[in-house]
Amino acid sequence: MWRIYAEYGRENVGDAVLGTVMALFSRALGLVPALVLGLAIDAVLLGTRPFRLPLVPDGLIPGTPAGQLWFAVALLVTATLVGAAGSWLQSYGWNKFAQNIQHALRVDTYERLQLQDRAFFDQSRTGELLSVLNNDVNQLESFLTDGLSSALRLLALLVGVGLVMTVLNPWLALVSLAAVPVLGVFTLLFVRRVQPKYARMRESVGALNARLENNVGGIEVIKTEGAEAHEVGRVRDASRSYLDTNWDAITTRITFFPGLSVLSGLSFALTFAVGAFWVLNGPPWFFRGTVSPGEFVTFMLYTQQFIWPLAQFGQIVNSYQLAKASSERVYGLLNADRSVRERADPVALAEVTGRVDYEGVTFGYDDAGDPGESFLGDESVLRDDPDDAGESVDPVLRDVSFTIPAGDTLGVVGPTGSGKSTLVKLLVRLYDAGEGTVRVDGHDVRDLSLESLRRAVGYVSQEPFLFYGTIRENIAYGTFDATDAAVEAAARRAAAHEFVENLPDGYDTVVGERGVRLSGGQRQRIALARAFLKDPAILVLDEATSHVDTETEAIIQRSLREVAADRTTIAIAHRLSTVKDADEILVLEGGRVVERGTHADLLAMDGLYANLWRVQAGDFDDLPDSFFEDAIARRAAIEGNATTD
Repeated sequence: MWRIYAEYGRENVGDAVLGTVMALFSRALGLVPALVLGLAIDAVLLGTRPFRLPLVPDGLIPGTPAGQLWFAVALLVTATLVGAAGSWLQSYGWNKFAQNIQHALRVDTYERLQLQDRAFFDQSRTGELLSVLNNDVNQLESFLTDGLSSALRLLALLVGVGLVMTVLNPWLALVSLAAVPVLGVFTLLFVRRVQPKYARMRESVGALNARLENNVGGIEVIKTEGAEAHEVGRVRDASRSYLDTNWDAITTRITFFPGLSVLSGLSFALTFAVGAFWVLNGPPWFFRGTVSPGEFVTFMLYTQQFIWPLAQFGQIVNSYQLAKASSERVYGLLNADRSVRERADPVALAEVTGRVDYEGVTFGYDDAGDPGESFLGDESVLRDDPDDAGESVDPVLRDVSFTIPAGDTLGVVGPTGSGKSTLVKLLVRLYDAGEGTVRVDGHDVRDLSLESLRRAVGYVSQEPFLFYGTIRENIAYGTFDATDAAVEAAARRAAAHEFVENLPDGYDTVVGERGVRLSGGQRQRIALARAFLKDPAILVLDEATSHVDTETEAIIQRSLREVAADRTTIAIAHRLSTVKDADEILVLEGGRVVERGTHADLLAMDGLYANLWRVQAGDFDDLPDSFFEDAIARRAAIEGNATTD
């Protein structure tokens, strides 16, 4: 919490100072009515002492009882109105302070989240991250707005009331304030009990959000599999976990608050009993001095003033504990380590020719960070890459080396789980190789600035992501200054223009969440258009036509040949026909390059590539038994590892 004030409070210190000064000022004015009322009783109604007020010159005070009475009324009204204005300024200052910190903290947390590498997101749940960005940041704002300002008001009230009471009658003040140290001990016990409970509650909120986010995203599968009852059960379990942890904290809290009310009520009753006895019979026990009826009324009003704030002190402590638990989660995200880091003085790629070199590259997902914990220490499910499923223990890539001359096209094929997608993710530094080096134009990619590297590479994944917005906005994403003509030209090259023109709103058609209003093939063509618009020196196509029909694929492949003619292209494919014209084809198996050459060369080798070609041609009778045995073994290994992950 103090770190938040130190790092974010400086830019908003003026608002905090305004809120603090006005809190003290309004509290000071709040002391005036009780003091004036007690004086009026003694001086005007009973005539037992002169009408004198601290800081008020005697010349301003009327000499007649009637004049003094109206003067007292005027003071009461003035203190009330000015105090209300001060209270408004206090609320203005603290709310502005809290809102600005909330905004800055949320933006900084998101910015840090965005800088994390792919491994971080593999190890974290989306709902958990959203819970931190929304619930936890909002909880901090709530404490800064209400809890902190309330604590200052309470402190100012106790100090002010204590000083005035002590000046009027130190012995009776001792009676009235006797509950304060008891309250401190009682609060300390509460804090020790409730703090770990709130930490568990915040974790359960994140887990519940993660479950709900996962189910909303997978609603189509839930419906088609008839799994509604199963998912209701899982949501019920997550909600029950939150209910149990929250209820555990609630039972502690609702026990604490009545205890505060009892202490406050006993303090009020004790002050009344001792003060009334004193007025009637003189000082009790070892006390000295006298207490006038007016002083007695003043003490009772002051005691009543801080009884309710004392009872509310529990709310302040409760708010602080919630904010503390949230701040730990926020800073857990802000301080989360990342394996992909940009060097202090990175090299910026300028004129990119497009030569790519892989030299002795070995990579396993354990190289990307601890796969068992998220930034909060929670166990979570790892990768969602179907091409690399189940490869968390053994290396996904083993001693891979090859060179792509500038302007050439490289095809990458192989069975599921062979590491094809991981190969290209190392190029754009979604992960970093554990061993070996990936180079672009002779530069180790780890020496390059991420911005220039990723600007030089156009990456189209097998599951393209579209943002909520229009088709035009999605094509121009990353090339935000593109003209409408350039967007349309890119769409034509991706064979997307015709279907876009047939939509009711054309390029202004809203695609829905994740592009849900478009088919898989349409989403892929929009993603291809986005890459074409970027005009990168290196183009990476990871199953970029897997969701389109054969006819559309032929149109796209013709466009791809034109686009790839003057740039380096890496094309990953299960459908071998899409890479048969590549300058070179790599065949991966078990993370190793087992074959390489042109389409004709690989067919002549009569190895894995040739067998995969026969499979896609439907020539199953010509496949050797060893191919089926190896395929069964590969599937068993992948599925076995996927089960244990």
